[in-house]
Amino acid sequence: MLLMGKKSHLLMSLALVATLITGCSSTKPKVPDEPPEVLYQKARLKLDTGNYLNAIELLEALDSRYPFGAYSSQVQLDLIYAYYKQDDTAQAIANIDRFIRLNPAHKNIDYVFYMRGLTNMAADYNFFQDFLGIDRDDKDPSYARQAFQDFKTLLQNYPNSQYAADARARMIGLKNRLARYDLNVAEYYVKRDALIAAANRAKLVVETYPDTAETEKALEIMVNAYDTLKMPTLARHAREVLAKNYPDNRLGRG
Repeated sequence: MLLMGKKSHLLMSLALVATLITGCSSTKPKVPDEPPEVLYQKARLKLDTGNYLNAIELLEALDSRYPFGAYSSQVQLDLIYAYYKQDDTAQAIANIDRFIRLNPAHKNIDYVFYMRGLTNMAADYNFFQDFLGIDRDDKDPSYARQAFQDFKTLLQNYPNSQYAADARARMIGLKNRLARYDLNVAEYYVKRDALIAAANRAKLVVETYPDTAETEKALEIMVNAYDTLKMPTLARHAREVLAKNYPDNRLGRG
């Protein structure tokens, strides 16, 4: 009787656990089994009101249930936007790359490349950096470089795109960001007395980002490094470039 009592108690406990699990799972929101046009209208309403998390849930359901339906391409485009707005840059990029792979000739492919640039720009921003207001130019610029390349691809392949002007403006900001990073690297090498490395990185700034504010400082690093290294020809050339472009710079005047 004692054994049977324990067994009954165990079965009741298992049943209770199963009930609790079922109850918890039943509270999980589910996408209703509705026609695709109804689901899409609901998803659009969520997007338009800024409820991106619920929009993603509906759009993902549409994408998986009707992968070849009438709304297929637009659903994928909306997913890209929703993930971007939700700050889920990894999922946004994954959906962007899938769209480019499956729809290389789509009429909105320029928009997808534009969104790729925006998404990589978003990934370049650090939450704590934005929250604390700290500008970290020494942060790895991999995402910024990729964003620059995304916008460059857009401009090269779709120069008449409605997104071209904004992409061009964003490239200017990205170029300044990348120039500051490389200049910081050059200055770090100077502090470590790695003058060859400093001069080479400064030269990269001058050659790659000649129209940025960092060019003057980069030329100064080159002049000082070459002077210290007893490389008069390179020092003279760097000084001439500095004097020509920044006539008020004392170092350029020798």
